[in-house]
Amino acid sequence: MKFAHETLAQRVVFAPEQAPRAVADEVARLGATRVMVVTAVSSAGLTARLTDGLPVVHVHDEVVRHVPVDVAERAREAARACAADALVCVGGGSATGLAKAIALTDGLPVVAVPTTYAGSEATPVWGLTRGNAKTTGTDARVLPRSVVYDASLLLTLPARLSVASGLNALAHCVDAMWGPRADPIDRALACEAVRVLSEGLPEVQDHPGRLPGHERMLYGAYLAAVAFASAGSGLHHKICHVLGGMFDLPHAQTHAVVLPHVLAFNAPGAPEAERAIAGALGSAGAVEGLAALYAGLGVPASLRDLGMPEEGIAASVDPLLAVVPDHNPTAVTRDALTALVRAAWEGDPHR
Repeated sequence: MKFAHETLAQRVVFAPEQAPRAVADEVARLGATRVMVVTAVSSAGLTARLTDGLPVVHVHDEVVRHVPVDVAERAREAARACAADALVCVGGGSATGLAKAIALTDGLPVVAVPTTYAGSEATPVWGLTRGNAKTTGTDARVLPRSVVYDASLLLTLPARLSVASGLNALAHCVDAMWGPRADPIDRALACEAVRVLSEGLPEVQDHPGRLPGHERMLYGAYLAAVAFASAGSGLHHKICHVLGGMFDLPHAQTHAVVLPHVLAFNAPGAPEAERAIAGALGSAGAVEGLAALYAGLGVPASLRDLGMPEEGIAASVDPLLAVVPDHNPTAVTRDALTALVRAAWEGDPHR
């Protein structure tokens, strides 16, 4: 047992039904006097309630998935124009990602208020898209200083979106088992997250208006993101980032579709991790356990259903081969990668 583990410095507040007060407290802790709010137009009403009473100097609502470079640059210019000294982002991964893009260049502290299970708020990972190419990186400046989790903010999230977002969190767990920097601490956090998420997913699907299921899911999503942030991006996330950027695919749904295929591909090469995932799922095998979980959920079936063209399979192979992480548990060849992406495109779980 020889490894080095770095724990990221971040304040995390779980405040069910108390988000406005918690956000105000975190802004005060930063000593901020000029706050720029980052949120999507669709979240305007919620955001207004959460930030009422804060020293808000600008609300920036141009939020676009995969954070195009030109969108990020306009947000940075807005932050400079209003002389913001802190950011509050409210929403899913796209809002958090835009706030991170500003922090990456301008160093502003971020208070994140997630309304999905994306987990971006707990990682120092940023992503920007130029054309159809998405670039990701890691930088301590983009890690939000504080995160406020309030499960009541997710009670109106449609069940299908809760499920897709929760499976995105589950993908963080799986990648954390064999990511390039994975260590025993990451695997312990990831296994606990798998257990919690696999119990919470059916609950938020069947009872989306109940608080306990969303509380469990936020807890699991946070653990998953912390494990992923430490372990680093594995094959699953590399595939999803490339495909998402190339074909403008919805982020969470893409993760939900690709996850079973990457798990089936890597499991034979990582028997110890496979057994740990299986145990967390309460199954004899990881692949079988995940399939059983998916069988009870409303999950997108294929990349084809998400809008990826068939010719995109061949077009994506070279960009994917260029980002395959070192020491992936199973050797990644051109033929194997082509078969994996095709299986995900067709939605064939047996390939």
